[in-house]
Amino acid sequence: MPVDKNLKRLLGQRIAKLRKARGLSQEKFAEKVNILPRAMSCIENGVNYPMADTLERITNALGLKPKDLFDFEYDYSNKELYSLIIGRIKLIKEDIDKLKLVSEILEKIL
Repeated sequence: MPVDKNLKRLLGQRIAKLRKARGLSQEKFAEKVNILPRAMSCIENGVNYPMADTLERITNALGLKPKDLFDFEYDYSNKELYSLIIGRIKLIKEDIDKLKLVSEILEKIL
């Protein structure tokens, strides 16, 4: 899948998702990472990138390796995936062979 151009937003969403999966509030997580809750909010909302030392503390608090924070492959919402698929279909709307292939694939999975 193509990587979204807004890396700050994707990174922030990934951090928030991982934090929530561990049952941590944003405030408690910020405390664990030793930053202000407002700073954590800015990171999670894609307003700011975390500094390198903050990134290290985030990964430690989540029990991850730094590279794991940048694994966005499966972080798309249903709405985003749907839009991505529709966008790709629109790109091939004039190619009957590709449309037939997409149709065959959809028939097999539905």
